[in-house]
Amino acid sequence: MNQYLIGTASKDANSAIPMTVFKKYNIADWFSFYRIATAPFLLVLIWLGERELFSWFLLVSYLTDAIDGFIARTLEITSARGSQIDSIGDQVTLVIGLIGLVFFEPDFIIKNLVLILIAFIPYLVQMGIALKKYGKPTAFHTYLAKLSAIVQGTFILWLLFFEPVYWLFYFMIVLGVLETVEEIILIFMYKNWVAGVKGIYWAVKDKRRLSKYGQNQMTRPNDA
Repeated sequence: MNQYLIGTASKDANSAIPMTVFKKYNIADWFSFYRIATAPFLLVLIWLGERELFSWFLLVSYLTDAIDGFIARTLEITSARGSQIDSIGDQVTLVIGLIGLVFFEPDFIIKNLVLILIAFIPYLVQMGIALKKYGKPTAFHTYLAKLSAIVQGTFILWLLFFEPVYWLFYFMIVLGVLETVEEIILIFMYKNWVAGVKGIYWAVKDKRRLSKYGQNQMTRPNDA
C-alpha cells in the first residue's frame, strides 16, 4: 500500500513538472516563442523555394512581434524574462528574413552588399559585446530599436511581395546603424543586464545604472 502511494505521488509530482514550467510563461511570451519555433519551418520553405508561402508566414511572425507587446502592456504582464524572449524572437525573425532575401533576391543582395554589411557588421559586434559582458543578448527595446524593426520588417516584406523601395532601404540602413550604435553605448552604460530602456536620454537618469542597486533591481519589468 505504501509503495503504491509513493509511486502515485511520484507520478503526480513528475506530471506536475511540465505544468509548472508551462505556467511560468504568459500569453505574450508564447507569441514570442512562436517566432522562434517557426524558424525551422521558414527555413524549409526557403529550401523548397516557396517564396509566397514563406513571405506570408514571415508576415505572421512580424505581426506577432506587435501583438505580444500590445498584450503584455494591456494585461500588465510585462517582465524582464518576457523582454528577453521577445528580443530573441526578433533577432531570429530578422536573420530568417535576411536569409530569405539572399535566396529569393540574390541580385538585390549582391548589388547592395556593401550597404548591407555596413549595417550588419556593427550589429554582430554589438551582439558579441553583449554576450561577452552579460552572457546573453540585450533587451533594451529602445524607441529607436522599435522604429528600426518596423522599417526593417516593412522593407523586407515589401521586397518579397513586390519590389525593392530604395528610399526605404536607405532609411533602414541609417536607422539600423544608429540603433546599433545606441545599443553599444547602452551596454557600456549598464554594468548589469537590464530590460526596458527607452534610449540614452532615459538611461542617463536610470537609477539601475548605479552598482548599489544590484542584479535583482536591474531586471525590473519593462514596457516592451
